[in-house]
Amino acid sequence: MAGFEEALQEAQQVDKLLSEGPGDDCLEEKFPLLGVPLTVKEAFSLYGMPNTSGLVNRRSVIATSDATVVSRLKQAGAIPLGVTNCSELCMWYESSNRVYGRTNNPYDLQRIVGGSSGGEGSVLAAACSVIGVGSDIGGSIRMPAFFNGVFGHKPTTGVVPNDGQFPNALGVQSSFLCTGPMCRYAEDLEPVLRVMAGPGVSKLKLNEKVSLEKIKFHCMDHDGGSVFVSPVDKEILQAQKKVVEHLESDLGVQVQRVAIHKMKYSFQIWSAMMSSKDSKGQPVPPCCLLALLTGGVAVLQEAQRFTDLLGDHGKPVWPLWELMKWLVGMSSHTLPAIALGLTEKVVNLNLSGKAKLVSMGKSLQEEMEALLGPDGVLLYPSHPTIAPKHHSPICMPFNFAYTAIFNVLGLPVTQCPLGLGSEGLPLGIQLVAAAYNDHLTLAVARYLEKAFGGWVLPGKV
Repeated sequence: MAGFEEALQEAQQVDKLLSEGPGDDCLEEKFPLLGVPLTVKEAFSLYGMPNTSGLVNRRSVIATSDATVVSRLKQAGAIPLGVTNCSELCMWYESSNRVYGRTNNPYDLQRIVGGSSGGEGSVLAAACSVIGVGSDIGGSIRMPAFFNGVFGHKPTTGVVPNDGQFPNALGVQSSFLCTGPMCRYAEDLEPVLRVMAGPGVSKLKLNEKVSLEKIKFHCMDHDGGSVFVSPVDKEILQAQKKVVEHLESDLGVQVQRVAIHKMKYSFQIWSAMMSSKDSKGQPVPPCCLLALLTGGVAVLQEAQRFTDLLGDHGKPVWPLWELMKWLVGMSSHTLPAIALGLTEKVVNLNLSGKAKLVSMGKSLQEEMEALLGPDGVLLYPSHPTIAPKHHSPICMPFNFAYTAIFNVLGLPVTQCPLGLGSEGLPLGIQLVAAAYNDHLTLAVARYLEKAFGGWVLPGKV
C-alpha cells in the first residue's frame, strides 16, 4: 500500500502546486502529464516497487531505480500508482504466474487479458489507471489492448528506449523489442509517446498535420490462411468491414483491398528473424529459439539457457521435476514455462530453411514499405479471435503471429478498439504505417474512436 500512499502525497503536492504555482501554460509546458495516474508493467523498474517479471525466485527483488521511460513520465508529472501483472518472464500471452496469480479480463472474468503486458490492459480497461507502460516484441502491447478494449501503440523500432526491464533483449532481438504507451483514450497516446521518446521524438513526425482524406488506406482481412493460426472470427471480420465502409462513406476515400502472400508465413518469418544472427554474427542461443518455436513471446537473455533464467542466478530448474510438482500443485512455475524448459531439454532444433525465411522477411519489409509509402495505412486484424478463455492459448500458441510480424518489420502499429461484440467482449483493429509514420496511425485511431466509441466501461451494456 506504500505505493498508493506515496501517490496520494504526490497528488496533494500537485494540488498545492496548482494553487500556488505559475500559470497553467507554464505548468503544461514543464509538466505535460502533471497529476496523471500511471501504472507500469511489472517487468519495468519502478523505484521501490517489485520487479519480479512473475518469477518466484525474484519475489524479494525491489527496483532501486526507474527505467528510462518511467523516469521520463515521472519527470513529466505523472504519478505512479504501482506495477501490473505479466506472464512469467514475459514469455506467454496469458498473464498468469506464481507470484501474483492470474489476471482476469474485466469484461468476462473467464477470459484472458493477453500478455505479456496483460495487467496493464486489464487495469486500464477497468478504469483503475489512465495511462500505462507496456513492451512489445510479439504483440505484448497490442494483444492486451485488443482483448481489453483499450488503445496501445507499438512505436517505430529504435525510438523509445527499452532499458530497465527484466529480462531485456540482447543481440538481434533488441531491434524488434518496442516500449510504448497504453491508454483508455486515443488522444492520450501521442502526449505519452512524446514523453517516452524524449529526444528521439522528432523522428516520429508527430508535429505534422494529418489530412485523413489524403491517406491511402489498404485492407487485409486475414493472413492468407496459415496452418499455424486460427481462422479470423466472423465478428472481427464484420467489425473491420464496418471500418472500411465508414472510411469510404465519411471521408470519400477508396480503401484498397490487398492480399500480401508472404503474410501467410508470418509466424515462420518472425521466428526465423528473431533467431537470426546479431550484428556481431552470433546466433541466438537455443533457449531463445525454443521460446519462439513453442509460441513464447519472451525477451530472453543472450547466451543463457531458459532453465538457468528460471533459476535467476540460483540452481537451474529441472523441468521434468517441476512438471511432476505442477501436477500436484506444488511447482512455483507456470505450465508454459515448464513446457518450454522441457522442450529445451529434448528437442534437437532443425534450422534448415531459416535463411530463406529471413530473406522472405526482408522482402516482405520492402514490399510493405513500398505499399504504404509516406501516406499509407493498412487495416489488419489484431488477433484471429476475441479474448480467449483461460488456458485455451495453449491449444493455439501461434495466434500471436498477427501482431508479431510487425515487430520484425519494424513498422509502427496502433491498436484501436471498435466497441463490443455479441458476447460483450472487445473488438478492435490494427492500424499499420511505414516506419516513422506513427503520426498517421495515431490520427486514424483518434478518428475511429469518435466513429466507433473507443473504450467501453466494463459492465455498461
